[in-house]
Amino acid sequence: MSSHHSSGRAGIRFAFGTLTVLPVRVTRWDRDTARAGMRWAPLAGLVVGLCAGAAGGLLLLLGGGPLLAAVASAAVPAVLTRGLHLDGLADTADGLGSGRPAEDALQIMKRSDIGPFGVATLVLVLLAQVAALYGLYGRGWMYGATAAATAGAAARLALTLASRTAVPAARPEGLGAMVAATVPARQALGVALLVTAVVAAWGTLFGGYGALRLALAVLAGAAAAELLLRHCVRRFGGVTGDVFGAIAETAATAALIALAVGFR
Repeated sequence: MSSHHSSGRAGIRFAFGTLTVLPVRVTRWDRDTARAGMRWAPLAGLVVGLCAGAAGGLLLLLGGGPLLAAVASAAVPAVLTRGLHLDGLADTADGLGSGRPAEDALQIMKRSDIGPFGVATLVLVLLAQVAALYGLYGRGWMYGATAAATAGAAARLALTLASRTAVPAARPEGLGAMVAATVPARQALGVALLVTAVVAAWGTLFGGYGALRLALAVLAGAAAAELLLRHCVRRFGGVTGDVFGAIAETAATAALIALAVGFR
């Protein structure tokens, strides 16, 4: 029992230590810990999302207006991840947009600079996130803050699902290779059901179809991330750390859009 608890703690440390800038020390760095870490990834995402929602909600309550609140809620996750997922999104866009064979595309993604595909994708994704959050904060601080928290959980749930054993790594080194193919499909599905249930339970506070709408937002994020994941596996032969970042941002954006068009 104690080793199980120890493994769980190491997994939580791994999730927070690799997916956030919060001062959590990763005590173990192996495949077993990576598996546990990816199972706990949505918890790290929920904490990031709650921080984003708290910042946006506070600004709105202080009179900052829904646009400023939306910008804050989009900025906080970038700050709490050192822009890691946004960087991955830009690099993946450059790799996919290059039209090059897999090996050349992977080399393009490893470069430190950002190309035109990456810049355009970053601008459009951040605009979509801010626009969705702006509409939601316009309905009230609870709507915007809930959306930010839901998007954070949905983004990291996408990482859990992308870490399932059927998805190979594109290259043998890096964080992507460490976490790729670690989580059994049944466990990934169990985490997805748990996250969806927790989010839906919170949605009941909004009455009516609140639970359904929040659950559908999580599923929309997972579906969008899965489409990108499959495309990247076809193009690159597997996943990389950059692809994980792109998947997280895609899931968050899809969840926010789903809430913006259906959460009233």
